[in-house]
Amino acid sequence: MRWFSFFALAPLCACASSTGDARQLDAGFFRGDADVLGDTSVPVRTDAGLYPLPDGGTVRADRFVTRVVSFAPGECAGFGAEKLPDVVLGPPEGGGTSQGGTDVVSLGRLGTIVLGFEPNAIVDGPGPDFVVFENAFYIAGNPNNVYGEPGEISVSEDGIAWSTWSCTTTKAPWAPTCAGIHPVLSSSTSNISPLDYPACGGDAFDLADLGLKHAKFVRVHDIGWQDCPTEPSKRTTTNGFDLDAISILNAEKP
Repeated sequence: MRWFSFFALAPLCACASSTGDARQLDAGFFRGDADVLGDTSVPVRTDAGLYPLPDGGTVRADRFVTRVVSFAPGECAGFGAEKLPDVVLGPPEGGGTSQGGTDVVSLGRLGTIVLGFEPNAIVDGPGPDFVVFENAFYIAGNPNNVYGEPGEISVSEDGIAWSTWSCTTTKAPWAPTCAGIHPVLSSSTSNISPLDYPACGGDAFDLADLGLKHAKFVRVHDIGWQDCPTEPSKRTTTNGFDLDAISILNAEKP
């Protein structure tokens, strides 16, 4: 469950994609307390909104994902999809080091999701600029034995031209430029801010690594580490990268 709910909505339509059926979601904050996707009678919220922080302060809601631009699930996807877009908005609900959080959407094998932060953006600043939260965990509590479902991260200024951090291997240990390889420690009950990296956990990215200064969109693509069984009785809905949240550390609008 998220820390705060926003009551706004935009239309939902089904669109074709080369990687699967993409769910295209229009701009704005989305209502997450009811199954109302597609109800265009609910107006889009025009203010930024706020989330509480563990220290008693607040942070702009657009320091996190505010829009699901598109979702193209891969094979064996589906867990959490009925909760889109709310399940990926706002701060993370990490499960800690020993178990994966369940407040996620599973992308499926080679699935892709594109996310926006309007009216905010990521800017290059001191240190890493944003953090991607998945639900990796340490098997039997051993930090040298990580269960993760890594993803490739790309950023864009216009949603058309993309710059990508390399994450190509399908075998552990994965490259440090992959997402989904560090447990998420920040949650609504952990007393750890999702803006306090590395204490919050997750995987951080620096725009300077790609020679960039500004980005409005993030794309997460599962790299296909898990095969999807061909036998129907063995298929699942939990394969692939499990996206929890993304936080902006260096924001255009702090």
